Amino acid sequence: MKIICIGRNYANHIEELQNERPTEPVVFMKPDSAVLLKQHPFVIPEFSEDIHHEIELIVKINKVGKYIEPKFAHKYYDEISVGIDFTARDLQTKLKEKGLPWEKAKAFDGSAVIGEFLPKTQFSSLENITFELTNNSKSVQKGNSNMMLWKIDELISYVSQYFTLKIGDIIFTGTPEGVAAVKPDDVLEGFLEGKKLFRIQVK
Repeated sequence: MKIICIGRNYANHIEELQNERPTEPVVFMKPDSAVLLKQHPFVIPEFSEDIHHEIELIVKINKVGKYIEPKFAHKYYDEISVGIDFTARDLQTKLKEKGLPWEKAKAFDGSAVIGEFLPKTQFSSLENITFELTNNSKSVQKGNSNMMLWKIDELISYVSQYFTLKIGDIIFTGTPEGVAAVKPDDVLEGFLEGKKLFRIQVK
């Protein structure tokens, strides 16, 4: 399985980091070793002093697809959840300044939290679905899929032009504003339409 991530998909987050608004989706990837194992804490890596949380809607691909038309993209996933794209912001800034790839800042071990998946049929519209991250029970990030620059089906279609999608692949669809650093003893909880789908201890 591979993890395909979308950057800069919420206008307020683009402004938050003072990034340029893209004309097409920004795509990067994480290896399967980035997945934080269930029941494991997130351990802040020694190479960074500024690890940020980024909560995102995620979808799991359920059949092989290539060159998928947007109108058919909904057939390629039937589950949805929330996850965290942990980012070593200090390292990412240095890499961006040098025009280098982001992988060391985005794809390190444990950098991808994947919540419990729910059937997408539970939701009346995936284009108007709310999600939230709390840190020590305080709300720190809130988003709604209606704020996405590119919707889920558009992203699946776009990504499939470059990469064959396979069963079990995960797509992270971008984060809203509110990203911030985590510290030891933080407890991060992710919610989709009010239902808690993960709980992570930071060490």
